[in-house]
Amino acid sequence: MSRRSAPPDAHPRIAAVRYFREPFSPEETKILDRFFTNTDLPVFALINLPEVVKGALFARYSRTSKSIRRLFLDEFVDDADTGIAEIAEALGTDDPMVDMAKAEQLYQRVFFEYGDDSVAQLGGTHLACEQASNILTKVLEWGRLAAYLEQSTRYIYYDVPLGDRYRYQTPPEISSSALHTDYLEHMDGLFDTYASVVAGMREVYEQRFPRDPNDPPGVWNATIRAKACDAARGLLPASTMSNVGIYATGQAYEMALLRMMASPLGEVRQYGDMMLGELRKVIPSFLTRVDRPDRGVITAEYMENNRNALEMLAAELEGDPEPSDWSVTLTDWDPDAEIDLAAAALYAVTDLPDAEIQHQIRQMSPGRRNEIIGALVGDRTNRRHKPSRAMERVNYRFDVVCDFAAFRDLQRHRMLTIEWQRLSTRLGFHTPDDIVDAGFGDAWDEQMQASTAFYERVNDELGPDVAQYVVPFAANIRFMMEMNAREAFHLIELRSQPQGHPTYRRVAHEMHRQIREVAGHTAIAEAMTFVDQTDIDLERLEAERRSAARRTN
Repeated sequence: MSRRSAPPDAHPRIAAVRYFREPFSPEETKILDRFFTNTDLPVFALINLPEVVKGALFARYSRTSKSIRRLFLDEFVDDADTGIAEIAEALGTDDPMVDMAKAEQLYQRVFFEYGDDSVAQLGGTHLACEQASNILTKVLEWGRLAAYLEQSTRYIYYDVPLGDRYRYQTPPEISSSALHTDYLEHMDGLFDTYASVVAGMREVYEQRFPRDPNDPPGVWNATIRAKACDAARGLLPASTMSNVGIYATGQAYEMALLRMMASPLGEVRQYGDMMLGELRKVIPSFLTRVDRPDRGVITAEYMENNRNALEMLAAELEGDPEPSDWSVTLTDWDPDAEIDLAAAALYAVTDLPDAEIQHQIRQMSPGRRNEIIGALVGDRTNRRHKPSRAMERVNYRFDVVCDFAAFRDLQRHRMLTIEWQRLSTRLGFHTPDDIVDAGFGDAWDEQMQASTAFYERVNDELGPDVAQYVVPFAANIRFMMEMNAREAFHLIELRSQPQGHPTYRRVAHEMHRQIREVAGHTAIAEAMTFVDQTDIDLERLEAERRSAARRTN
């Protein structure tokens, strides 16, 4: 029988999510109050700022350990180019939300007059969710129709505490259990080892890759830091905190909040409550249905009931997961896809019905069909030149196993269909060769073994959902990616670039190979001319050089 636990009967009484309250001086608070909906919660909306400033703030988010409010104070307030000082002066001491009531009256009149849900697609807001675990970030980033920017483990060292503790979230289920003390000890052990390994790997790479005198020190330092962070990040647990910036419409937020209400995890539900509270300060009418018993509540219950029913049925499946190395398996494709693609390519430029086009295409020689596909693809001079939507006629389904760290990058391709299984330690771990070669292999393995044992304890006492928090990024996870050929162009060419992480580059290379050799879609595979097979030792160097050149021009 499967070792997967049955779902809990209901949400138990649990502690509140613990988060660090960042200190601000009275003067700083006065400034922040004009541009953020609060100064003491980890969830808040951005207000009264130009769109370009909000975009710039979120763009900096991924490469700094600072909160967005601290970043705003340190780097934006006194920058003359932002115009923030003038905005603050114009606002004076008035309540920044003073005109909200009138705006709400207008929206309500339009909404009730037209009665169309699509109205909620036309207004959006920027929201920050800080100190979120890497379990929560995957929930936040599930929705397709939104923009996300997440703090990166590639550019930030996680060896500096936030307040009195390393940067990890303690799920409220564990805070309320007898496992709490052991959990803190286990997390501290992972982060202590991470701190030692990331510092050691930086020294290794500094010696292995001395700076080219032609490179500015900043380029070399950023490249070495990324290399060390990439090597060590497998030690970080899924509880590791991250900051996520979101821009979404009211409708997209509504769907996200319903998913969060249905979650079995206390952190997810409690962050959903905070998000709803902050969003109602800026777009309240868009979210009136979320907690109504006859609308949002019943929808969340529907989602939760379906998941519970499926989990009960899944528990009847035979077999247990076995440790696995990375793998990519093309499990579904259409053998006649290139015939269908040629027909789809001509559909928009002829007056013939679809069936007739397909009939004539089937009578053509393979060479003639390839000529049509070649015309569809055209002369691509860079990877951003994507073939038209006709390429969406072809579909591929891949079953993938790789480490959670690489999955976090691949999961960002939300326009395709991606679903993943619960994170656990049961599929084994990925250990980078550089970690072993540098002499950190034993320390790495010791932490992986300790995580495996502690995972089983948490799973037995609190279930597999909560147990995910203790699993390191090095643990393998199984997930499915189903995509059309147009999305395959984007994913495979992007994720195979030299500056990418070696693990997801390998996944992209294998997807490309299987489209060509397993599916036999040679014309499609050959059209992906920007798949990069280059072997490279210092992944970020060229990208950092290009960034430095742009800054000086």
